[in-house]
Amino acid sequence: MAALYDALEAGRVGIFESPTGTGKSLSLICGALAWLRDFEQKKQEEEARLLAPEESGQEGKECPASAGPGHAESQGTAGEPDWVTAFVQKKEERDLVDRLKEEQIRRKKREDRLEKIRNNVQLKYAAKRKRSEEDETKRLLQLSKEALSEGVGDALEQLDHNEEELILAEYESDEEKKAVSGLEEDDDDLEEEHVTKIYYCSRTHSQLSQFVHEVQKSPFGKDTRLVSLGSRQSLCVNEEVRRLGALQLINDRCMEMQKNKHEKKSDEENEGKKRRVSRTICPFYSYEQMQFLRDEVLVEVKDIEQLVALGRETKACPYYGSRYAISAAQLVVLPYQMLLHERTRNAAGIKLKDQVVIIDEAHNLIDTITCIHSAEVSGSQLCCAHSQLLQYMERYRKRLKAKNLMYIKQILYLLEQFVAMLGGNVKQNPSCQAVSQTGTVLKSINDFLFQSHIDNINLFKVQHYCEKSLISRKLFGFVERYGSPASAVKSNKENQKLSGLQNFLLTLQQGADTDGAPQSPVVEAEHDQVRTASPLMQVEGFLSALTNTNQDGRVIINRQGTVGQSSLKFLLLNPAVHFAKVVEECRAVIIAGGTMQPVADFREQLLAGAGVDPARVVEFSCGHVIPAENILPIILCSGPSSQQLEFTYLTRNMPQMMDETGRILCNLCNVVPGGVVCFFPSYEYEKQIYAHWEKTGLLTRLAVKKKIFQEPKKANQVEQVLVEYAKCIKRCSQAGGQMTGALLLSVVGGKMSEGINFSDDLGRCVIMVGMPYPNIKSPELQEKMTWLDKTMPRAAGQPPSKVLIENLCMKAVNQSIGRAIRHQKDFASILLLDHRYARPAIFNKLPQWIRERTQVKPAFGAAFAELRKFHRGKLDAL
Repeated sequence: MAALYDALEAGRVGIFESPTGTGKSLSLICGALAWLRDFEQKKQEEEARLLAPEESGQEGKECPASAGPGHAESQGTAGEPDWVTAFVQKKEERDLVDRLKEEQIRRKKREDRLEKIRNNVQLKYAAKRKRSEEDETKRLLQLSKEALSEGVGDALEQLDHNEEELILAEYESDEEKKAVSGLEEDDDDLEEEHVTKIYYCSRTHSQLSQFVHEVQKSPFGKDTRLVSLGSRQSLCVNEEVRRLGALQLINDRCMEMQKNKHEKKSDEENEGKKRRVSRTICPFYSYEQMQFLRDEVLVEVKDIEQLVALGRETKACPYYGSRYAISAAQLVVLPYQMLLHERTRNAAGIKLKDQVVIIDEAHNLIDTITCIHSAEVSGSQLCCAHSQLLQYMERYRKRLKAKNLMYIKQILYLLEQFVAMLGGNVKQNPSCQAVSQTGTVLKSINDFLFQSHIDNINLFKVQHYCEKSLISRKLFGFVERYGSPASAVKSNKENQKLSGLQNFLLTLQQGADTDGAPQSPVVEAEHDQVRTASPLMQVEGFLSALTNTNQDGRVIINRQGTVGQSSLKFLLLNPAVHFAKVVEECRAVIIAGGTMQPVADFREQLLAGAGVDPARVVEFSCGHVIPAENILPIILCSGPSSQQLEFTYLTRNMPQMMDETGRILCNLCNVVPGGVVCFFPSYEYEKQIYAHWEKTGLLTRLAVKKKIFQEPKKANQVEQVLVEYAKCIKRCSQAGGQMTGALLLSVVGGKMSEGINFSDDLGRCVIMVGMPYPNIKSPELQEKMTWLDKTMPRAAGQPPSKVLIENLCMKAVNQSIGRAIRHQKDFASILLLDHRYARPAIFNKLPQWIRERTQVKPAFGAAFAELRKFHRGKLDAL
């Protein structure tokens, strides 16, 4: 906590490592909020000092008495007369005092308002009653309107109201307009000056909720203004919008509803001149409701679930309500993507200038930034988007303005050229077009643009058009209406026009990938519908990625059997360019995690690349809270039959190597109680070794002592396997008998190597079979290695590409072996099966708390004796 406090005070970039079970979250909360409290106090004391002369009327007395003619000639340091310098200085002081006064008034107003809500229960009930009355009034008004308009048709309209919404509005300008804030005319009260705050972000929704619960339990829980941010998918309370399912569809529908709200007034004014259009407006988006929600959020700490429940109760939008609370909040809790992606950050109203950012669970931060800014689109999606957009243009050609038609034609041309780069033709079904030259080709962005003949198109303008016109949303609505054969279409002529689209979508659905047994036809159909109905959204992501700088990324052209199976992918090589702005703007940035070793990647690839001064970077790593005798890490160099353990790609498939691994496990299962978790480098190797043991009868010998479980490939089956694994261990420990627990065969980088706790009896021994090096034949990894060798300096005589491979391997190892020790009284043994772990370069990349206690055992006998002694001692102590 002291190191964190010092880093925040000095405005550093800190890399903090604190193993799971050491109270990392609570330390981050208390250290950061203690600093914030002291910072606010110092700021208020400074304000009081500056405002004191003003209040005591001393300001006038301090005016310089240099009005006489004798002083006119005296010059200031900048060549100005002294009286000019004094006047400028005095004006700056007065401006500062005025600004401080305004801040004080605003702060007092906010504190009074929140205090009133905190203490006045009647106010809440009054607000609730008012909302109920408004709802009833709206309902009665709607019934009256329906009664009046019953039986009256609008003969002048050629399209019904629902179809009117599908037509693109006139696109007026290519220039960036001032963003609409989404507030009504009297909504200024929702926008406040941003106070100094801490942005805390983590990887998953559950981790953020866990952190909020820790804040609630901490000494700062009652006095902290905290707001939880999330996506519309997590926070939307409008059931009609939630039903859309896909995040992009929810985003577009919500934005369209806000647009409708702002256009409503102008539509009403011009009702006599223009045709009336029915526009849907979100009932949860209103000034009074969101103001009430914002204040409720700031009064008491709430997690996402509590925020959504409050939104439903108050009939206010939690997504926008929480965003309006950002400016006054002291602690903002949000997912990685919202902070690390600039456009998302700006859209959410997050301002990082002079603020503090804490990124937790940051061991995969580099990969996260790379993934957020990479994009992939398949040949099937490109052809489908082209067909849909062409049909849309034909349907509404007479209703679209010239600029809309121009941009639609540009997008159609881009899609044609992208499909041509995959060796196909947009006019034919992608599932039936065979690719003549299969394989993977990597190109720089500029080469890709030139070779696909699209270098003459301004992608920035096309991207801006897609964003502002909401074309993908309009297209989705169009396909929803006419894409299904069951859709009712108005006339035979229209049926003929749209039959091409319907047939095309049908063939796409029939030709969808059929790998693996289908889970459920209904689920598959729904998945296909989303996939085929909104391909332009995927294309937009790819177009956005192509606007990166040429040297920072590559385009991967992946040509497979058919055009539909082929794909275009943008790979970001330099994550530092997107992280640079965060580091530049923030007062301090803390990158924290349970396992941050090896930290060289963060220093070189991320921080040095982002232009951070090495003197600004501070590293902190604390040991584990468990006693030294509660953990036994061993590097084993050879097996029971003295076979050297080296699981390289060439040697690991040898029968004697697989037999030796089986013998080690058999011996361990005899002495280790409870659960044993064994990690393999890949699913393929785990499958291969399992089949070999089954054939040799070794699996039967293992099953005498431990029931064997395998990690499933499908995410929805993981929970079930873990429950059965835990039940078996509990049953065995209670029953006694020959079977002592369970053996779980897992995969490094799989579902169980991250985020799952094998505490206590669930993981008394963790075994790592071999070294999980990544596939260096992967074109993406090869390109990354080449780029690093060109742009990064050599480290300790090694090329950066070799360091990257080692670091990726050891990060995966550290994540997996860290699953076993989860709290202070826990104990476990860790076994690393490969003599290469003993090499200094590899050994030094283990976490410090494990490295300090690790024993290297050349022979199996000595290692087995240590393990037996360790576990027997622990059983006797229990």
